Amino acid sequence: MNIIVCAKQVIDISEMKIDSSTKKPILQGVPQKISDIDKNAMEEAIKIKEKHGGKITVLTIGPANAKERIKELLAMGADEGVLVTTSDYIDYYMTAVLLAEAVKKIGNYDIILCGEASVDLFSGQIGPRLAGLLNIPQLTYTLNATVEKDKITAERNMGEMAVTTESTYPVLITVTKEINEPRLPSLMQILGAANKPINEWTADSLSSGLKPLVETVELKGVPMERKNIIYKDDIDESIIKLVDSLAKEGVIGG
Repeated sequence: MNIIVCAKQVIDISEMKIDSSTKKPILQGVPQKISDIDKNAMEEAIKIKEKHGGKITVLTIGPANAKERIKELLAMGADEGVLVTTSDYIDYYMTAVLLAEAVKKIGNYDIILCGEASVDLFSGQIGPRLAGLLNIPQLTYTLNATVEKDKITAERNMGEMAVTTESTYPVLITVTKEINEPRLPSLMQILGAANKPINEWTADSLSSGLKPLVETVELKGVPMERKNIIYKDDIDESIIKLVDSLAKEGVIGG
């Protein structure tokens, strides 16, 4: 199996703060990491390779420093990395196009694995967009995948139900966080990752003149103010008042 794992470098949102005066996120100095669910995609790729053999290529679009994040996935078990460097703002359209062109340049593949969404913006657009551009089947929101020689069977989270779907190859799969628990690389694997190749391509070399279709005008945090209501009455009376207040706020059904 030749597997491509699409991974995104994101800021560590747990370390992000909001400026109280402007309500804008403070991004300077915030550490960066591989999006959590993309590590689940990487783990699934490793499990497939362990069973069927093959090669895992990590594909990332981002600034030059994203190379350090790729090394984390190489340490987990990927064989090589590809970094498509960009210097300016890119939207979902540009990201999907650049990923598609990079996949075509990589060449032969059976499976493309992505996280269901990135933990920073959580749009869930990239996997389906990429499958559409490559004109291949897609299995989204995968909770469990059974990979066989000529097909893959996926159990997919569709909200109120789970749907089992089969597909031939090539196929794109987006995974949920529940699919597995990403492994932690050993010290030897971390050291060995330095010897694995990372190819760097520029965005212009893949698709010259590509421009964003969507502009981000402003990014602000949403203020979350608590009412801090404390009920000091008898416990039964307090419960009745609490339920009544929640119903009036529309939190629960009246």
